[in-house]
Amino acid sequence: MKPISVQLYSVREAAKADFFGVLKQIASFGYAGVEPAGLHGKDPREVRKVLDDLGMVCSSTHGPLVTKENLSASVDTAKALGYTMLIAGWKKEDWLTLDGIKRAAEAYEQANALLRPHGLRMGYHNHWWEMDVVEGKHGLEHFLSLAPSTFAQIDTYWASNFGKVDVPAFVKKWASRSPLLHIKDGPLVQGEPHTAVGAGKMNVPAVIKAADEKTLQWLVVELDACATDMLTAVKQSCQYLVKSKLGKGR
Repeated sequence: MKPISVQLYSVREAAKADFFGVLKQIASFGYAGVEPAGLHGKDPREVRKVLDDLGMVCSSTHGPLVTKENLSASVDTAKALGYTMLIAGWKKEDWLTLDGIKRAAEAYEQANALLRPHGLRMGYHNHWWEMDVVEGKHGLEHFLSLAPSTFAQIDTYWASNFGKVDVPAFVKKWASRSPLLHIKDGPLVQGEPHTAVGAGKMNVPAVIKAADEKTLQWLVVELDACATDMLTAVKQSCQYLVKSKLGKGR
């Protein structure tokens, strides 16, 4: 079993008001790690101390694509928080054509070339639009083929493209490129809110089983929006993964 982290975008509203208080709640739920998407103005070294005191680690981070302009700040923050995997996305309109996908792949390969000397890696997080078919393949497959040094953080809910894609088969195909899986659940209906993991229509056990045991490092819970209380759903998600023996907490 792999350790369970949580994408802190899930609890963004509560974190705006009391970031460190939310981290304490996340720790009490049993999470082994967190994946920030911004630090709400806090110093990375201060955040690292809070995480250390709570017995959690920073599994990875979401942020802007690394460029020459932000390289120094990106490296400094990574070193302070102790993660090696950085993740970003790409503009939706470029996923409509193969030329656009090539532009994205080139930018990610450049980011990895910049990060490699520092022992860091850049990965891609998908939404549903990267799973549309472009010239006979899912856009994300073109991208991963064109960007061989870029790892995949497969968002397993969005990868389903609302029920159009066999997610376990997709995860299995790209398992050797996927050290992180975003685990989320919901009704598989576009525009409807997510649910706690285990309470929706995703076959979560099959998705996790399809991963490569040697490559996969973290299961990262992410819920973009819930009809129920978000912190409760985040807690229930961790409980489900642990009780089902699909992942491990602290």
